[in-house]
Amino acid sequence: MSWLLWGTLLIAGSSWSCQEKEAEVTKKKVVYTGPAAETTNVLTLLSDSAKLQIRLTAPVEQTFETGDQIYPKGVKVSFYGEGGRTVINTLQGNYAKYDKAKNLYVVRGDVRVANQIKQQKMNTEELFYDRLKAIIYTKPATFVRVETQTEILTGNGLTANQDFSRYSILKPTGVFTINPETPAQ
Repeated sequence: MSWLLWGTLLIAGSSWSCQEKEAEVTKKKVVYTGPAAETTNVLTLLSDSAKLQIRLTAPVEQTFETGDQIYPKGVKVSFYGEGGRTVINTLQGNYAKYDKAKNLYVVRGDVRVANQIKQQKMNTEELFYDRLKAIIYTKPATFVRVETQTEILTGNGLTANQDFSRYSILKPTGVFTINPETPAQ
């Protein structure tokens, strides 16, 4: 009879313990941190006084409740000049994130910047675009390569205005003059 009593107490105790664990599980709230919206084939136009300033295109845009946005499949940004008719500069990369609180874009993965007017190109792996200050920059240790019509400049760290007409390489490592009349060997 004592075995029967112990068996009954054991079963009752384990079922009470299971009920306690179930109550703990139901008390924990699951907070969704994923995107609130996902848009495909994105086209965003920013203008000032009805004149196009910036054109952003992306295959996918994920928007979060904080207002932050992620472009997991890449982004292309075109900056327009006076009157909003001519593309002055383009910026593109394989991934981008927009931090709404800082009004800052982070572009990563085969980042390319090209000033159409000056025929200058820049390549790096990570770049920041501050929309309020109208500047683009990298971290000081980030490798950059700038190509003009006559030079290839390399180094670490870069700051530039958003149209990439003026730039500065923080730690240059090489300047190579290209003679366009000499054929490549």
